[in-house]
Amino acid sequence: MSTQGRYTITAALPYTNGPIHIGHLAGVYVPADIYSRYLRITGNDVAFICGSDEHGAAIPMRAKKEGVSPQVIIDKYHAIIKKSFADFGISFDNYSRTSAPIHHDTASEFFKKMYEDGKFIEETSEQLYDPEADQFLADRFVTGTCPKCGYEEAYGDQCENCGSSLNATDLINPKSTISGAEPILKQTKHWFLPLNQYEDFLKEWILKGHKKDWKTNVYGQIKSWIDDGLRPRAVTRDLDWGIPVPVEGAEGKVLYVWFDAPIGYISSTKEWAEREGKDWEPYWKDVNTKLVHFIGKDNIVFHCIIFPSMLKAEGSYVLPENVPANEFLNLEGNKLSTSKNWAVWLHEYLEEFPDKQDVLRYVLTANAPETKDNDFTWKDYQARNNNELVAIFGNFINRVVVLTHKYYNGVVPTPDAFSEVDEQTLKELKAYPAVISSSIERYRFREASQELMNVARLGNKYLADEEPWKLIKTDEERTKTVMYVALQIASALATLCEPFLPFTSTKLKNILAQSDVSWNDVSEKEVLLPADHQIQKGELLFSKVEDKEIQKQLEKLEATKKANEAENKTVEPQKETATFEDFTKLDIRVGTIVEAEKMPKAKKLLVLKVDTGINTRTIVSGIAEHFTPEEIVGKKVTVLVNLAPRKLRGVESEGMILMTETPEGKLVFLNPDEDGINPGAVIN
Repeated sequence: MSTQGRYTITAALPYTNGPIHIGHLAGVYVPADIYSRYLRITGNDVAFICGSDEHGAAIPMRAKKEGVSPQVIIDKYHAIIKKSFADFGISFDNYSRTSAPIHHDTASEFFKKMYEDGKFIEETSEQLYDPEADQFLADRFVTGTCPKCGYEEAYGDQCENCGSSLNATDLINPKSTISGAEPILKQTKHWFLPLNQYEDFLKEWILKGHKKDWKTNVYGQIKSWIDDGLRPRAVTRDLDWGIPVPVEGAEGKVLYVWFDAPIGYISSTKEWAEREGKDWEPYWKDVNTKLVHFIGKDNIVFHCIIFPSMLKAEGSYVLPENVPANEFLNLEGNKLSTSKNWAVWLHEYLEEFPDKQDVLRYVLTANAPETKDNDFTWKDYQARNNNELVAIFGNFINRVVVLTHKYYNGVVPTPDAFSEVDEQTLKELKAYPAVISSSIERYRFREASQELMNVARLGNKYLADEEPWKLIKTDEERTKTVMYVALQIASALATLCEPFLPFTSTKLKNILAQSDVSWNDVSEKEVLLPADHQIQKGELLFSKVEDKEIQKQLEKLEATKKANEAENKTVEPQKETATFEDFTKLDIRVGTIVEAEKMPKAKKLLVLKVDTGINTRTIVSGIAEHFTPEEIVGKKVTVLVNLAPRKLRGVESEGMILMTETPEGKLVFLNPDEDGINPGAVIN
């Protein structure tokens, strides 16, 4: 079990360009809350810190789309997000925002300290510039093809398909999201954090250090980045939204959001400490403090390479103890998408299921994407509620409380001598705090939630075996002992469920009139609810979710799907006029796929050998999620053969397979698979 200590727990700062959905909860906020609640209940000093990230390029983009100022956007979504978290029971010690003066001051001071210590390099380089909008294109103001995986809608800072962190100038075929124009390169001055200078530190700290107990997805991604060689990273941007760069000669420039955002953890801690009359520095600068970052897998690089390098460069901060990043959660078989409204939004869920916060917490924990992407379905939500929370946990508590009131007017009976079964049951009960602790402390929250449910199963089995409702007719003294033991299990559940099911814990503690049973008491104390203790009248901890409620949610998603399909059916406007000479430059031929294999460590890429009639060449194609290598060998395809070769993941691709996409997102070959058409046939 955890020994007492000081912990700073951070949860990824959500962007204030939209509300919170179940993907955010499953990936970051529910596991972070379980961990923080557990640490508190086991006697640790905890600062659980978060806040709204309000300086990303996505904010002014959303503002332009809605025709309002960025301030209107951040105020709107900050309020929605903060209220949703509070209503859902996420127990932040402080929820701040990066637009707060304390954050602007903290981030500016952090930058100035590094600047004065000579930790940055200053470079004038060519950056993408939109000639129509007359502005530089930072991060999300530019999209293009990812050079790592070939995904065609990568952003200028990150590919959301493969998770690679990018610079805007890395993109292939970039275009401005403001005007749609093709950007030009224009010189501008920026300050860079020379990550290459921190390679040895990172190798020593992560690769040679004690970090092999980190999750394999985290360790693997960091190792891959370091092995590829680190390069200087710009920490400033040409934007008018953000924290102004606090040095001379930086007019019109702001701090890069991924420099400013993680400092938000520090400024939020300062805000909390000031309010509570505490000193913030031990939570960030005392070597005995354990710093743990809860994030999604798309933020691994920022929290394990860039932010630690910043902390190391500044010189006075502790480094993360662990970064337990989760994978992604899908919804009914499809990726969650804010833009397509394919999500279960937290604020809407709380309106539709106002008394079922713990049900969603439990389902997201029991199905957590801890080691691989998982899928949330409404049928699974219903099944876990009805078959586990209601039928196991709720059923046990209901029987214990009802029988205690029926036989003893709600007074805990005095037990007689314990039988071997009683002793064994109580011994098993005492073992559970250590078992659950072990799972939580290894960030295995899914496993921990099932061990909690095993405590309720222990109680149900004990009651089913001892049958006090029958025993009362023949042996009243023995019945008292059975009910006493069952009440001890109920009391343990009230404490052990608190990190996972906080609303249920409060409700159960009120029913049992219990206030002072700690986590350690469950394993160490002989008596949790003493004889003659008066419990309150019972109430149902959980209620069934009916088919009609689930059907309503499925119909809502179906309506979203149809709306997306209708939008996708909209024909794209005609591109600018091409001359006949432009078209004749394209050499499009029939080819036959003669070999196909998956690109190692790339989810979407296949490496194809294609007989083009001219030669057999290698083409890398992002179709691995739609076709297996086996099913496309021998298939005739349409190939653009005179496309300039380009390296993808170290493999030179000499052409492009031409395809189209259905409204459902399925890729379809432009199919020349007819008898008599041979490789090399020219398509006119």
